[in-house]
Amino acid sequence: MKKFIYQFIFLSIATTTVFAQATISPAKPQNQTIAIVGGTIHIGNGKVIENGTIIFSNGKITEVKEGNSQPQGIMVVQAQGKQIYPGFIAPVNDMGLVEVESVRATRDDAETGSINPHVRSLVAYNTDSRIIPTVRSNGTLLSQPTPQGGLVSGTSSIVQLDAWNWEDAAYKADMGIHFNWPTSRAGGGGRRFGGPTLSEEQQKERYQNQIAEIKTYFAQAKAYSEQNPTIINERFEAMKGLFNGTKKAFVNVSKQKDIIVAVKFFEDFGITPVLVGAEEAVDITTFLKEHNVPIIMYKSQSLPDNTDDDVYLPYKNAKILHDAGLLIAMSIDGYWQQRNLPFMAGTTAAYGLTKEEALATITSNTAKILGIDDRTGTLEVGKDANIIISTGDALDMRTNNIEGAFIQGRMIDLNNVQKQLYKKYADKYGIKAD
Repeated sequence: MKKFIYQFIFLSIATTTVFAQATISPAKPQNQTIAIVGGTIHIGNGKVIENGTIIFSNGKITEVKEGNSQPQGIMVVQAQGKQIYPGFIAPVNDMGLVEVESVRATRDDAETGSINPHVRSLVAYNTDSRIIPTVRSNGTLLSQPTPQGGLVSGTSSIVQLDAWNWEDAAYKADMGIHFNWPTSRAGGGGRRFGGPTLSEEQQKERYQNQIAEIKTYFAQAKAYSEQNPTIINERFEAMKGLFNGTKKAFVNVSKQKDIIVAVKFFEDFGITPVLVGAEEAVDITTFLKEHNVPIIMYKSQSLPDNTDDDVYLPYKNAKILHDAGLLIAMSIDGYWQQRNLPFMAGTTAAYGLTKEEALATITSNTAKILGIDDRTGTLEVGKDANIIISTGDALDMRTNNIEGAFIQGRMIDLNNVQKQLYKKYADKYGIKAD
């Protein structure tokens, strides 16, 4: 009984915190042409326009130019001395699928079973999550809610972070299938397998069984994709996109030997995988370049994967991979952690990348890897008006201050529970709130 009371108290506190935030309604569609004038425009592809103007209408960018002439008859946003960026993109995370990690009822990021390609994270995505506005207020406007667990976790989609429901949120639906590649290394089952530490013999047996399982499954799925079956198998049906090129394979893998095995395995089926994590990719850059494999890196602000690695290696990884000619993007696994995505990219700039190259790891590069670069990732004519305005450097946690944001031309509300609590207690103690 006492245990039940403690659980009830904890749940009450958690839900009170979660729902402390007042309702923030999604913005209405853009109904007038808007010009952002006088700011420094970071295109996202390495180009920077000082004192520029960007104009957008009906959700699309119509003009990007130098100069701060005042257009007539349209809404003008003054941005002198401010920084203008493409909206940041957060790949491979479970934001919107998890609300309170320790409360099982608020977690919807994994299914039972080992092979679940048909599980769609999109339909579980919670647009009312109180975490989303906080992440959004740091500049992240697009995300990839990703299923977790098993060998084949499920199917992910790209969502925009200002929506009434998952149908509204869908930016590119069902675009990728996620795999947790087995590890041959003794001592565990990879970043997302968890579970107890295994002996070398146990790990070897587990590895062989998992490889055999995934090989058998792929052979069956490939055969199914080449037929017109009268009885639909949802698991095989979901895999069709991998073989016809309409879906991407995202492979969570860490060790260099496992990376090589995984890349060759997928290539045998005509698939170039996107590596996720790939901590030891820096040791096999020549191989990865030869196979033209893109990489979504995990957070730069972390400890090295191996005890004998350079302690600063996670900070330097992006520079090493970039110099090898590889297409790289930045990610943080988890959900609320996405608010730190721009600062993870900023760290790579302190350790070798230029600021514009670092920006690309959360904008244009990410868009290319996710297959949405025809719509977003850079501030160019014809693309969606996914734009943020910061009074300082948005990749620097000391000066990041997003004061304006647009998703597909809609001016979104940047309020969130953290700002509300700050104002509440600033008022209480007579502190001047910014």
